[in-house]
Amino acid sequence: MPLHELVESDRVVGAKSVLRRLLRSEIKKIFFARDAERKVIEPILKEAEIREIPVEWVDNSKILGRACVIERPAAVAGLLKDKQTKEAQ
Repeated sequence: MPLHELVESDRVVGAKSVLRRLLRSEIKKIFFARDAERKVIEPILKEAEIREIPVEWVDNSKILGRACVIERPAAVAGLLKDKQTKEAQ
């Protein structure tokens, strides 16, 4: 579970924000909390599968929130692609 990626990289946190960025092809990897509500993460999981985006699972939302350097739980977080990667598309 390489959570250090979330600390060291540009990221987006929260289901709505991750889905919006995913639909814009701006996400390179997604982290999900195992205790997140299925109805919240299901649309993101489906879209990630379609787009072949790597997915990592984190034990719980508190750990994911801490890894994202926020003071509350997080159901989902996404690593943003580098600007160079986005421009090449």
